Amino acid sequence: MNNLQLVWRNIRQQFGSTLLSILLTAFGVAILCVIYITSDSLEKQLTNNSKNIDLVVGAKGSPLQLILSSLYHIDNPTGNIALSEARKLATNPFIELAVPISLGDNFKGHRLIGTEISYFQLYDLRLAQGMVWKKAFEAVIGADVARKRGLKVGDSFHTAHGLSADGHVHDEHPFRVVGVLNKSNSVVDNLILCNLESVWDVHGIAHEDHNHDDHDHDHDGHDHDHAHTETNVKQEVAAAVTTPVAQDSNQAVANKPVNAHNHDSEGHDDHDHAHDSTATTTAEESSPGAARQAMMEARNAQQQENLIAPAQEAQAADETLVKNIGDDMIEDRGEEVTALLIKYSSPAAIGVIPRLVNQSTDMQAASPAIESTRLFSLLGVGLDSLTALAFIIMLIAGLSVFISLYNALKDRKYDLAIMRSLGASKGKLFSLVILEGFIITLIGGIIGLLLGHIALYLINQQTSESADFIEALVINEKEFLLVAVACAIGIFAALIPAIKAYKTSISTILADK
Repeated sequence: MNNLQLVWRNIRQQFGSTLLSILLTAFGVAILCVIYITSDSLEKQLTNNSKNIDLVVGAKGSPLQLILSSLYHIDNPTGNIALSEARKLATNPFIELAVPISLGDNFKGHRLIGTEISYFQLYDLRLAQGMVWKKAFEAVIGADVARKRGLKVGDSFHTAHGLSADGHVHDEHPFRVVGVLNKSNSVVDNLILCNLESVWDVHGIAHEDHNHDDHDHDHDGHDHDHAHTETNVKQEVAAAVTTPVAQDSNQAVANKPVNAHNHDSEGHDDHDHAHDSTATTTAEESSPGAARQAMMEARNAQQQENLIAPAQEAQAADETLVKNIGDDMIEDRGEEVTALLIKYSSPAAIGVIPRLVNQSTDMQAASPAIESTRLFSLLGVGLDSLTALAFIIMLIAGLSVFISLYNALKDRKYDLAIMRSLGASKGKLFSLVILEGFIITLIGGIIGLLLGHIALYLINQQTSESADFIEALVINEKEFLLVAVACAIGIFAALIPAIKAYKTSISTILADK
């Protein structure tokens, strides 16, 4: 019977304590495996996704949120910025390349990015097949999108509104795949790229240089709906604002005494006064009663005009105000994008462009390097804590191996003495105990790697498709270092029991028996 058979028989005899040692070792290795692969993948993604991007410009808000949404696509955008302002900023001599992006839709979790051809230059992208889009609703997909969704050049798909796969599907605007990218080991592998007009058109946003032949939009109907909506908005706002004014004016007219004298009659036409005077004189000459009645009617009519005129003027002013408010509410803000990805032309831009954007515009500038470091520092606290916990668990596993072997040695001391009497050397007994500690932790380490990759796979299933950067089913060579560390702990834990077995005295043990 060789050493492995003897060790396996010993493990089976002490199955309870051995199983505890294996599980503790497995849990420690699994935690370390998850931490190592996650942090390594995250660090690579932070480098690959921002290697050529020095600055991200977007709407006011959280700089970290702007970076996460525009570079890593794992958060919601902070808002939109005017494309005209972005174009103006791009003309700065300190900026070598400025690429606008527009977010808003997704396909089964893969985000749709409206952008320009310069996006390929920024990420150094290459086409594996097909070509770049030439018109609206043509898309170039990442390598992982093609693999996961089974899409190829010529296929069509419909996007869903928003950044969640559960959003409203735009059935009336199908996209057609015209190109597939080579794998870039960046977030682009999980993205769908198209031109800016596609994102604007799918949401009914008017823009310049629109090619009506690119797609089947009914622009006349859209303009009619827009005009109808504008009229409704103005009418609703006018009704809400002018109704109290009209009621107050009517109330003023009703409460005003009939015989009140109004000194604002100078604005009436002199012809009217002359006509009234002639009519009064003629009426007085014809009949005193008729003259008196005509004078009273003329006076009442004049007073009513004096009372109504200010109310009409106030109402006209209010209508003008309402019109201005309505125009402001439906004012076309122009073409907008989500963010602007900037590459500097000179290192001197680091101290110029961010300050220019933050102090002189309504936009904000966020540095990927600063925000990524901040993000990693925030995650680093948790990762360091989990790493410490994993090593503590592995040390406890080593202690369990030591206790298991030490107690087993007491029960097997007569077997060891008989082995010595049959010709087994002290070195053989020593190696048996060491081998037993090694095999226990080796089994635990292998199980730990399996548990770690299963955990990574489950974590990957819970993340969005755009944040799917962890290769859960790929084994890294450095992972075996974790198993080696676990085996080293097992050997060290078995060292004292092995020394005790080495010093086994045949005569003393058999004499006690």
